[in-house]
Amino acid sequence: MSLSSSIRPAEPRLPLRLALWMLDRPTLGRTTWVKRVAGNLLKRPALEGVVLAQSRLGQLLCSECGNPRDRRIGLELLRQAARGGDLRARQALGRYEQA
Repeated sequence: MSLSSSIRPAEPRLPLRLALWMLDRPTLGRTTWVKRVAGNLLKRPALEGVVLAQSRLGQLLCSECGNPRDRRIGLELLRQAARGGDLRARQALGRYEQA
């Protein structure tokens, strides 16, 4: 086993932390380009199974994208995050599935 494969970071990687920081800023997080950049930063961690990334990307896709394909992907990410124990994803999933 190589040294790099046995070491796991204790906290989220930089792209995830940066995306969350951008989205959580009151004025910055409302702009379209920030949401687009943050969404791109969240893709890889979400695909790797990071529950927080799945939850936030799913919420972005469901609320900000107008096309049905992105909404389906967002709902699936929210389902995965909800199964992973994310309360925020579970609540968002309930709202979006009712609409």
